[in-house]
Amino acid sequence: MGVKTIKINELRNYENREGLVLQGCGGDLTEWVDGINDLLTDDGILLAGTKFKEDDCAYFKNGELGCLLFEFNDDVKLDVGKLAMWRLNTHSEFGGTWLSDYVEHELGGFHPVEQTKSKPDCPLIGENGNIFNLMGIASRTLRENDMADEAKEMCDRIRESGSYDEALCIIGEYVNITSVGEDEGEEYDDYDEDEEINMS
Repeated sequence: MGVKTIKINELRNYENREGLVLQGCGGDLTEWVDGINDLLTDDGILLAGTKFKEDDCAYFKNGELGCLLFEFNDDVKLDVGKLAMWRLNTHSEFGGTWLSDYVEHELGGFHPVEQTKSKPDCPLIGENGNIFNLMGIASRTLRENDMADEAKEMCDRIRESGSYDEALCIIGEYVNITSVGEDEGEEYDDYDEDEEINMS
């Protein structure tokens, strides 16, 4: 694939990732990757015959300054202590810095990661299978878990659905459907799951 080119602000999405950023890179990027691999191998920093592949690297520009990110991953074995010393000793030549430090000082930090709420357990199996009853139970469960917006969204989607199966699938997107007791599903036996929902 070669070295990918990214926009500098994309680095703000690289939270929980680390790497080495070299500044002042230009020309043939393949030669840069090969040259840095050779230097790090000769200095005993790259271990077990591993090296950075072009796919592990990304090129971006900060103003007119070209930069190359060597992203760390499980396939590249590094002596991090030696790499830290190498980065300091070659800073005047490569302007090397850690990805996390670069994003913090040059871009103001990483984008905050949205915390996705986990689906709460909701005991529906064994309840009256009427979809309005199930919707009410699921809605109450969501509200009890500080997910009132999700409860409203779920109910709106169910009212617009066209079948029992579709409505039940929608409920399953918002809650983990669990059993009320040991006799799972006995209340569903007499309910026609293919019955269309008329909610207008």
